[in-house]
Amino acid sequence: MGADVLLTDIPDKTEQSIGDRGYHSSRIRRALADRKTTACMPPRKNRKSKPPYNWHLYKKRPLIENMFAKLKDWRRVASR
Repeated sequence: MGADVLLTDIPDKTEQSIGDRGYHSSRIRRALADRKTTACMPPRKNRKSKPPYNWHLYKKRPLIENMFAKLKDWRRVASR
């Protein structure tokens, strides 16, 4: 699974991890819990047991994604 590689690169001091519904699985949640990291991911709509998540923290996810998009734009400008 591709997420396993990404999870090994997370620093040990990470308290919370924000992800979308695509990364919501029991396996990923267990891996984060083993690292003492709180998973902030909404459950999929078809999941029977829906674990809680911090909705206010999850609302900040687009801000982070937009920051990386802007950094990529500046990389294009810098390489011209």
